[in-house]
Amino acid sequence: MTQEPSTTHHRTTGLVRTARVLREWLPVLLFVALVLTARSSLADHYHVPSGSMEPNLVPGDHVVVDKAAYGLRMPFTLRVLVPRNTPERGEVVIFDSPENGERLIKRVVAVGGDVVAVRRGRVLIDGQPLATPPAPGTEWFDDRAVALNLANGGGPELPPIRVPEGQVLVLGDHRGNSRDGRYFGFIPVAAIYGRAEGVFWRSSEGPTWRPL
Repeated sequence: MTQEPSTTHHRTTGLVRTARVLREWLPVLLFVALVLTARSSLADHYHVPSGSMEPNLVPGDHVVVDKAAYGLRMPFTLRVLVPRNTPERGEVVIFDSPENGERLIKRVVAVGGDVVAVRRGRVLIDGQPLATPPAPGTEWFDDRAVALNLANGGGPELPPIRVPEGQVLVLGDHRGNSRDGRYFGFIPVAAIYGRAEGVFWRSSEGPTWRPL
């Protein structure tokens, strides 16, 4: 039995329409996939939820994150395909809290091999304080000056301890108002999502650029 001409016509018309829709939407779908892949592996942004990094980051700040700073990752995973640099003291990083999985932003203050201590909210590396008079509220990471907020005291102290290789100690700049490595311990470098490069939006200012 042969098909009715009208049935064949409708089927052909439907196929043509489907092909046209695919042609129109394919570039859009590819672009979305590319953006999602780039956000997963290369760059993203982070919204600062709390004051734990004041005065350098304030609640509501939007931060550019370089997710390839420490290696090119397989999209949507933490697996590093092409290793690059390792975190350095003074850099601001993004990671998930070992306590509850909440995504956090903190500053790396010590790296593998360092003997680190925290006294009155100030960091000592191998017995040497990073903040010295006449500026006890500023810590120096090589040539990077970082202002501290000690208005709420220094928070928990940390006796001298050596950082294991492949791990880092992270602290908030608002030392008396930060739940950080003094509570949950060291962070594996492999667990770091990326490096925060700078603030590109601040609620009180709008568009801006403040390097971190």
